[in-house]
Amino acid sequence: MSLSTSPLDVSPVIPVVVIDDPATAVPLARALVTGGVAIIEVTLRTPRALDAVAAIAAEVPEIALGVGSVLTAAQVDQALAAGADFLVSPGTSPALLGRLVAVPVPVLPGVATVSEVLTALDHGLSELKFFPAGPAGGPAYLTAIGGPVPQVRFCPTGGVTAANLRDYLAVPGVPAVGGTWLTPRSLIEAEDWAGITALATAAVTSAGTPGDTAP
Repeated sequence: MSLSTSPLDVSPVIPVVVIDDPATAVPLARALVTGGVAIIEVTLRTPRALDAVAAIAAEVPEIALGVGSVLTAAQVDQALAAGADFLVSPGTSPALLGRLVAVPVPVLPGVATVSEVLTALDHGLSELKFFPAGPAGGPAYLTAIGGPVPQVRFCPTGGVTAANLRDYLAVPGVPAVGGTWLTPRSLIEAEDWAGITALATAAVTSAGTPGDTAP
């Protein structure tokens, strides 16, 4: 789909997916949509990842299709050619940041420090991936970072689980989290699409409504 809003406003949970076999990409994406998660981030961590992206773009247009683990300017172009609706990087280099600010789709460059946040702001980017969220300090650290830069919105990824997602969503400026627990490799390999739908439904239910942090 062509995103008319930020990817951070599509769903409170963004599945971060590793796909080895492109044949599993379409049923996987459909399982997420059925579970109420109309967004996916396919990571460039496997040789056939771009083939999976192209398949989803062609056959599941109702899902917001992100490409993650983007490391180079060349990968930016490859992801766009495959049909990406938005791009995600784990961090930024000057060359990568320069390319990301020029693309016609939303981007979520990765940051882990205040200096990196300020660099992104200097380039006009105020929606960022906070990575790796757990090792970098978790919700408390992210709350501290957000204090001096309240105009920034974050998507924490890396160490976010079903058990702690609400802790992250309770942080001001965190409308969505990213995680791998919604699409475990074991379920993908078993083609257990009903199981992935159940995990997606449970994640959305657990996330609750924006601003709702009650247990």
